[in-house]
Amino acid sequence: MNNLLQLSDIIAAKKRIGTLVNDTPIIGSSLLNKWLGHEIYFKAEGLQKIGAFKARGACNTIAWLIENNQKPKHIVANSSGNHAQAVAWAAKMFGIPTTIYMPSYSSKIKIQATSSYGAKVILCESRIIADQQVQQSAKEEGTYWIPPFNHEQVISGQGTVAYDALQEIGKVDAVFAPCGGGGLLSGSYVATKGISPTTQVIGAEPLNANDAANSIRTNIIQRLKTVPNTLADGAMTLSVGRITFEYLKKLDEFYEIKETDMIYWTQWLTHLLKLRIEPTSALSMEAAKQWMKKQSSKKKILIILSGSNIDQPTNLKIWENDFLSEIPSLL
Repeated sequence: MNNLLQLSDIIAAKKRIGTLVNDTPIIGSSLLNKWLGHEIYFKAEGLQKIGAFKARGACNTIAWLIENNQKPKHIVANSSGNHAQAVAWAAKMFGIPTTIYMPSYSSKIKIQATSSYGAKVILCESRIIADQQVQQSAKEEGTYWIPPFNHEQVISGQGTVAYDALQEIGKVDAVFAPCGGGGLLSGSYVATKGISPTTQVIGAEPLNANDAANSIRTNIIQRLKTVPNTLADGAMTLSVGRITFEYLKKLDEFYEIKETDMIYWTQWLTHLLKLRIEPTSALSMEAAKQWMKKQSSKKKILIILSGSNIDQPTNLKIWENDFLSEIPSLL
């Protein structure tokens, strides 16, 4: 793959979607900064349209198609959650009928939300079956498939998260983002390195769903054989994409996060930032903690909080045990 995306692609996406998506805030916690000894900024994409960064990629892809006189008659997508909502929302905004293929184990609240945006939702027995059905539907004339991450315009849209944040807060020492299929992380890499080549870009995924880490280690895309057992439903993809893998290989570091550490930070970030925090978002905070422990001087970092859509069963598991009695520390 020779034609890698450039900062200009992220800027073009920003121009397409700037008036269509939310300008999400940068927030912080002086208490957390004091405890950890570093300057930490959070980009709150849970306050984005549909409650997640995915709105950016879906919106940019459809706007790009229309810009190039390729407006489809029908859009299809496959997703276990936030991408499903994003495509349904964006397609409705542009007046295009949509069908979304979702695994039956998807969050009920995300299934309901996708349907409420006007999409036809087809539940499949597994993610593999959903992937097969969407590929079959995409062959129909006038139908366009927007995949959840393995698409250059999806990646460009997701890259506007880091782009917007860095435009607001200036240069940082490192940017952290979670990894499912790698779209957000790939876009973050392109945007960040385009603005500041010396800034590190660092990824994180659940140890229980570590296909990306295994792929980076072996330099070959590795696919999980079964649906991973993790609360991070935004990182339950079975493998990264051919396109996203090219960027993931270039990351400065990549961390595999234990479930208990992810839940710990889900609780603490919810408490400190007063926001709903998806467990997937908390992956980046634990990666940042591990990275900060290795630093010999105070650093300025950006952590992308990817979403805020949590159903009740997941919420009960998050708060099953109390982690708030253990104050955050780098010790």
